[in-house]
Amino acid sequence: MASATDQLGNSLNFGVLAKATELKNRIWFTLGALIVYRIGTYVPVPGVDAAVMGEMLRQHGGGILGMFDMFTGGALGRMTVLALNIMPYISASIIVQLMTAAIPSWEALKKEGDSGRKKLNQYTRYLTLIIAIVQAYSIGVGLEAIRGNSGPAVVDPGMLFRISTTITLVGGTMFLMWLGEQITARGVGNGISLIIFAGIVANLPSALISTLELGRTGALSTFFIIFFLTAAVGTIAFVVFMERAQRRLPVQYPKRQVGNRMFGGENTHLPLKLNTSGVIPPIFASSLLLLPATVAGFSTDRTVDTWLQTIANMLAHGQPLYMALYVALIVFFSFFYTAVVFNPAETADNLKKYGGFIPGIRPGQQTADYLDRVLTRLTVLGAAYLVVVCIIPEILISNYGVPFYFGGTSLLIIVTVTMDTVAQVQSHLFAHQYEGLIKKARLGGRGPRPR
Repeated sequence: MASATDQLGNSLNFGVLAKATELKNRIWFTLGALIVYRIGTYVPVPGVDAAVMGEMLRQHGGGILGMFDMFTGGALGRMTVLALNIMPYISASIIVQLMTAAIPSWEALKKEGDSGRKKLNQYTRYLTLIIAIVQAYSIGVGLEAIRGNSGPAVVDPGMLFRISTTITLVGGTMFLMWLGEQITARGVGNGISLIIFAGIVANLPSALISTLELGRTGALSTFFIIFFLTAAVGTIAFVVFMERAQRRLPVQYPKRQVGNRMFGGENTHLPLKLNTSGVIPPIFASSLLLLPATVAGFSTDRTVDTWLQTIANMLAHGQPLYMALYVALIVFFSFFYTAVVFNPAETADNLKKYGGFIPGIRPGQQTADYLDRVLTRLTVLGAAYLVVVCIIPEILISNYGVPFYFGGTSLLIIVTVTMDTVAQVQSHLFAHQYEGLIKKARLGGRGPRPR
């Protein structure tokens, strides 16, 4: 009996240790991949003067280029091989999602399960390649027109430079897409999200140092800096609370008899997140509002430049028109993207197909109407939450000179990616515990019976 117990303990400890080693290897693989990504953000594109690029970004950093440079971890400002980062893949993924809701054949692929999902992923890769080629060639053409105080940004302009720049930038984007997929498959967390997360976090220390430097020089008071840091911690806690908030609708499945066995009769719930759209509304709203400032900064036509500059001044950070449009666009994209990713009619049909129903609501159209009504109310609260989180940092940026990296969009991305990664680590740990319990039960059943 003692030998059987010792065997059980040794087998269980070995299984837990092996699983813990697997999780540790996944974490180390993720960290190694992110280190490779950060090294790539310092490999320059051949033929580009980095000093001129840095000067250009300082002049136009308040526009859309500043936001993209934040997402790329400074790779765009240094004009490295990863200057496009993973943004073409993000754009392609959003376009494929929108087209899935608009094209019936793509919607059918989405419902096919794993095989359809693989085809959609392949379409996303092809579209990523096309978008990356267009953006990379446009960057090559735009670089030839940039001149700084020390001279032109491109040492030897021409078609050869454009082709080499296009190949270099597209290769960097495709490498990051592959690296993100490897992190997802062999590491911990969503690889694409972690790459964007790493780019934002990499520049947070310098942003924090610049804020403390403003306090040292007297531009910001010590009381304000303490209040700002305390408010940042409180905002992070608020974001975590709201991102985890959900409305759980009760769902019941009736009992059914198959042969001599009874199935069903389960009581479960349908979780509806308060913020279904995620960080998409702030990103879209910021991109649209910062576009006029970016175009005005690069325009060479005096006539066009006059009215573009007027619009850019009206849409500058902290201006009333900018704030109003920012709020309106966040609310619009919250409802729009929620309607794309969640279809109440399809969910109601799936519940009806498997015999599920919401107590007090008839299956079918009434269930779809009920889901739509609940989702609309949740989206109102979710949009208001996004507005609060994004508008308060805009006020701090415009009135107190807080660095751009402390914006609401970057904060949302950091918090949501961290929560998702921690949840996946916990799921691995829970899976290891359950496997250990199952092995313990099986080994206990096979042990010798006491006499």
